[in-house]
Amino acid sequence: MAEILLTGDFRPEGELFCTEENKLNISSRKALEECIAANRTVEAPCIVCDSRHNLIIDFGFMKGMIPRAEGALGIEEGTTRDIALISRVNKPVCFKVTGFTEDSFGRDTVMLSRRAAQQECMQSHVKKLKTGDVIGVKVTHLEQFGAFVDIGCGIPSLIPIDAISVSRISHPADRFFIGQKIFSVVKAKESDKITLSHKELLGTWAENAAKFTVGETVAGIIRSVENYGIFVELAPNLAGLAELRDNVRINQQASVYIKAIIPEKMKIKLIIVDICDYSCINHTYDYFIDSGRINKWVYSTGESEKQIYSDFN
Repeated sequence: MAEILLTGDFRPEGELFCTEENKLNISSRKALEECIAANRTVEAPCIVCDSRHNLIIDFGFMKGMIPRAEGALGIEEGTTRDIALISRVNKPVCFKVTGFTEDSFGRDTVMLSRRAAQQECMQSHVKKLKTGDVIGVKVTHLEQFGAFVDIGCGIPSLIPIDAISVSRISHPADRFFIGQKIFSVVKAKESDKITLSHKELLGTWAENAAKFTVGETVAGIIRSVENYGIFVELAPNLAGLAELRDNVRINQQASVYIKAIIPEKMKIKLIIVDICDYSCINHTYDYFIDSGRINKWVYSTGESEKQIYSDFN
């Protein structure tokens, strides 16, 4: 699929930087002065986080500073750690232009606030989100328990590892990479905290199984080795069970013969033809849903006794 384009007034940080409008807005002191009058959010590169954790911004023709307290929502209150500032070095950051001053050497410096840009995003975008809303986000870092993403202006949210796909993975890096743009769905809201999910956008069992035919030999990934069989992922939301075989390890690539597809049991029976250690992770997804809102998503087939679903109402 083509690269996901994230648009709108409140994009993940870095998505505004290369736009022609942003380039114009940071092209001169006069342009920055106009940003104050128009209350524009703009982006430019952070080159230093100084010893006091002020962020220094490079415009080329002059330097800018985001004071530590203006570096992010929650910094002054202590609910956001300073790593949120340190980690911005060598990356574009978003901000509002607040005024001009002189540094200790008498040089003109533009004063900036990232917190103000985030506050506007929180009030005009994040607070208006509802459970079930499908939004575009950007992956910022990966932990064993899940993937952190930017939902707009550097505001973070989490996709827990069990919400990334139906097929189980050992680490979010099995699905995502840092900087990747993906779609997600709002799973829960608690005050200003948003939790996201991803698996509901990757199709139901029937939608995924429809891509395969009995008698085919296809590619897969070993995801689990049990005493009764080997689970092989055919798609992020679809796995089949293969007969036991020696010297098989998790995350190996496999070519598998499709022996049977059984919708009423949501099962696919496989035979492993060959395995190898060559690793080529596919980070592109055929999203079945990429916009709008989901009320209820049912993964299970109509014939299955086992019901797997997500209710966003």
